[in-house]
Amino acid sequence: MSSTRSRRRFTAAFKLKILSAAAQCTKPGELGALLRREGLYSSHLSVWRAAARRGEVAGLSQRRGPKPAPPDPRVKRIADLERQLVRATARAERLELIVELQKKVAQLLGLALPASGEPCESP
Repeated sequence: MSSTRSRRRFTAAFKLKILSAAAQCTKPGELGALLRREGLYSSHLSVWRAAARRGEVAGLSQRRGPKPAPPDPRVKRIADLERQLVRATARAERLELIVELQKKVAQLLGLALPASGEPCESP
C-alpha cells in the first residue's frame, strides 16, 4: 500500500445531501460536528455552495465521456452459435474416431461390416 492517500471524490448526490444537512444546522457547533463526522473541511462546503448557485452540482451526476454503446444482441447470438459449432465439431471428430476403431476391430476379427449405404440387419 502506498504511503500517500488517494484523492477523495464526492458524488453529486453526496454533495447535495451534505449541503441540505448543512442548511438545517441552526445551533452553534452543529455545522462543525457535521463536518467532523463526515471528515470534511469548511472549504468543501463553500466550493459546493458556489457550484450549487451556478447550477453545477445537479449536472455532476451525469457521467462524462462517450456514451456506452448498447450491447448488440447479434453479438451474443454469434458467440452462442460459435460455441455450439465448436462442441459439434469436437463431437463429430470423436464419433469419427469411434467409427474408425470399430472398422479396425471388425477387420481384426474378420467380421463384415455393412457399407455406409446399406441398412443394418438384426438377427
